[in-house]
Amino acid sequence: MLTTTISDFRKDVKSYLDRVTKNFETLIINRGKDNGVVIMSLAEYNSLCATNHELSSKTNERRLDSAIDKLNNGSSFPKDHIEE
Repeated sequence: MLTTTISDFRKDVKSYLDRVTKNFETLIINRGKDNGVVIMSLAEYNSLCATNHELSSKTNERRLDSAIDKLNNGSSFPKDHIEE
């Protein structure tokens, strides 16, 4: 996680944005006491939204937990893809 001030960010916007997108880093820009802005890559944002959606219901959460348990204890098996 990167942290900077608004004035430092202004001086080198491109460099900060390149680091955020290339390294999947999160940038926090401090703007005073208990005030700030978070910048993240679009890929990271989309990943967070997808995770939030997957965990939005207890049913989905139980399904994901079950799948993880199967992978961890070796009771999963590969499936062949059906080609159209």
